[in-house]
Amino acid sequence: MKQLFALIAALLVAVAGMATARAQVQQEAPTIASDPALEKKVNEIGLELRCLVCQNQTISDSNAGLAVDLKNQIREQLQAGRSEKQIIDFMVERYGDFVLYRPPVRATTIALWTGPFVLLALGVFGAVVVVRRRREEADNAPQLTEAQRRKAAQLLQDEPETSK
Repeated sequence: MKQLFALIAALLVAVAGMATARAQVQQEAPTIASDPALEKKVNEIGLELRCLVCQNQTISDSNAGLAVDLKNQIREQLQAGRSEKQIIDFMVERYGDFVLYRPPVRATTIALWTGPFVLLALGVFGAVVVVRRRREEADNAPQLTEAQRRKAAQLLQDEPETSK
């Protein structure tokens, strides 16, 4: 009975996963522009901008609703004759440097650039401290006296062998 419930639960999870994946594919930004060169330019600019919902994807790679809206906005601005730099500047003005997939090194973004290295250094430092403390604890552990060693050896010799 438990196996039947487990099988039904697994099937429900699989169906839910497929439905979610299908819904995400259907939300993809439609190719609105009839000009393939314009669509190519939209994707090129989209590769420079971070999806604010997904955060580790560009808006060209994302199917999130906001990414679709931003792609449509890029399309509209290109059709209005704005340059790539003007469009990117507009997005940065509206959403901040975080919208850039490769943010510039500035005082406001220094944490983005140095943060991973600082965390790595702190992790290495912490590991060294822990290893040194454990080594000191092992060196300072109480040692067996000669009488205790003889008693341990005697107990080990008196034990019957069970591994044969």
